[in-house]
Amino acid sequence: MSEEGLLLLGLGLIAASLLLIVVEVFVPSGGLIAITAGIAALVGVISLFRYDPWWGLMGLIALMVIGPAALGFALKVWPNTPLGRKMLLGDMTEDQLEAQRQQERSERDALHALVGAEGVAMTDLRPVGAVRIDGTRYDALAEVGVIAAGTKVRVTKVEFNQIKVREA
Repeated sequence: MSEEGLLLLGLGLIAASLLLIVVEVFVPSGGLIAITAGIAALVGVISLFRYDPWWGLMGLIALMVIGPAALGFALKVWPNTPLGRKMLLGDMTEDQLEAQRQQERSERDALHALVGAEGVAMTDLRPVGAVRIDGTRYDALAEVGVIAAGTKVRVTKVEFNQIKVREA
């Protein structure tokens, strides 16, 4: 093979290996495409080293930089692919997924509606414990100090589904 042929083969195999990493995300192959990409990258770098050690080193460095970037891009896109959605969400339909989102929103809104409500500490809040508000038990976080069991408390805010209380 000619010198220029080794250069073109090396560059082409490295480009193909990066493309195959992205293809692996969309085509379920059990890792065969990824293995093929690894072999193509290895043969590409060897071809570049046979052409010129400087080209081989540059090809190796490019793979070490662009390879993880391509993998990161593929993993970022993967949850939005039909295969990724099926693996992450199971066999949920769009309607079921929307129903789940709606339920999570209503639970979050119900917790936010507790702001200003009063209840009783069921356990010592050091700073985390349990409170009873309107007959329902909730886990809560004391904003200041320790709150003893049996003390009246008031919900001051809800952050990330965490109820924060103070003595009433």
